[in-house]
Amino acid sequence: MSDTGVRPIAVKLDPDVRERVKRLAEARQRTPHWLLREAIQQYVDREEKREAFRQDAIRAWEEYQATGLHVTFEEADAWLAKLEAGEDAEVPDCHV
Repeated sequence: MSDTGVRPIAVKLDPDVRERVKRLAEARQRTPHWLLREAIQQYVDREEKREAFRQDAIRAWEEYQATGLHVTFEEADAWLAKLEAGEDAEVPDCHV
């Protein structure tokens, strides 16, 4: 193994899951190892994005609580309707 920082890790799988991974890998003409690495990579990518979204929502909520600045549903809906119709529309101003 080259010194790239890649190190093995053991994962215990139920026999049923192990067999399903094996069958899927065969169907995709890949190794179970490749399939598991791909699955883990996709999971981590997705969960990192989900966590970033959650953190953005928490920051937005905290900012709203501190400032009270907001747009109403009606204002946001009207703005989005203009964008959907292909119109150039300015973002509505936040207010208290």
